Amino acid sequence: MQAITLNAADLSGWMGRLWWPSLRIGGFILTAPIASEVTIPKQVKIVLTLVLAGVMAPLAPVPGDLSIFSGVGVLTAIQEVIIGAAIGMVMQLAFDALTFAGQMISLTMGLGFATLIDPQRGSSVPVVGQLVSMMGTLTYLAINGHLVLIGALANSFQTLRIGAANLDRDFLLSVATWGGRIFETGLLIALPASIALLIVNMALGVIARAAPTLNLFGIGFTITVMGGLLTLIVGLDSMMLGVTRLLEDTLRSIVDLAASQPAVVR
Repeated sequence: MQAITLNAADLSGWMGRLWWPSLRIGGFILTAPIASEVTIPKQVKIVLTLVLAGVMAPLAPVPGDLSIFSGVGVLTAIQEVIIGAAIGMVMQLAFDALTFAGQMISLTMGLGFATLIDPQRGSSVPVVGQLVSMMGTLTYLAINGHLVLIGALANSFQTLRIGAANLDRDFLLSVATWGGRIFETGLLIALPASIALLIVNMALGVIARAAPTLNLFGIGFTITVMGGLLTLIVGLDSMMLGVTRLLEDTLRSIVDLAASQPAVVR
């Protein structure tokens, strides 16, 4: 039986094959929806990073002269973390836009004080914002968005190769542009409900002006909340269409980003 011998060069090569993908995947885990939740233990995130790195390592060509302990290696490590974080952050911006839309509706209908703990951020979020965020999460899982996101991350190792100068101005500008368009779409999702509730508040203001002796403070809040709930029930279908379109456009943008073909979110 032939003995298996290992030397320092072999160990260094194997570590490098796992080290560089781990950096990009670690940045992705830090910002991607669901995986970046504060309720998930850090040990689980580390194990998930190493497992994905082991699976994607064959897809990630590493230059043979790239050393971990060199100046170029440090700059490459920073670049890899930024690329992974950018891929996850674009998707996270879509969920932030949904939370923002729910917060707008909550404030308009007078439920800004009713808050719940958001497990994604570990902070208090208005209840309607949490509802819209939950709708987005369920839709994201229903359309296999998590699988598309992991697929885009794996494809990025072929198009945005390790050690290459991938962080140019166009790459960063496309991420910023998509972020602005995503929040614009989130605003459009909340706009119909906000306009309907604004009309209710204007009607209450006109009634209060026409009949100053009528005490609307006792029933105004109830009318506003009931109008908001009715608006949510009636417009739930259109809101879900907007949420699905937002997530699908965001996933398409991430695929284009990973393929190094910037596109604009519609």
